[in-house]
Amino acid sequence: MFISDERHAFIIGFSETLCPWKPRFPMLMERGHCLDQEYHYYLAGRALGFITLLLILLGTTKLVKEVLS
Repeated sequence: MFISDERHAFIIGFSETLCPWKPRFPMLMERGHCLDQEYHYYLAGRALGFITLLLILLGTTKLVKEVLS
């Protein structure tokens, strides 16, 4: 991931999945050039964002169980 378009597509995918609720404001720009050219980085970001979200939820659940017991 050396090109800025690759990083940008990855971060867009990661952020969309890590924060799963609908955006408060609609995105004004249409699907950008970086997402058309670097779609595989976008998908990789979405996959990593989903895994990170699952780990956060599992960690929070484990913490709550420890505090309550």
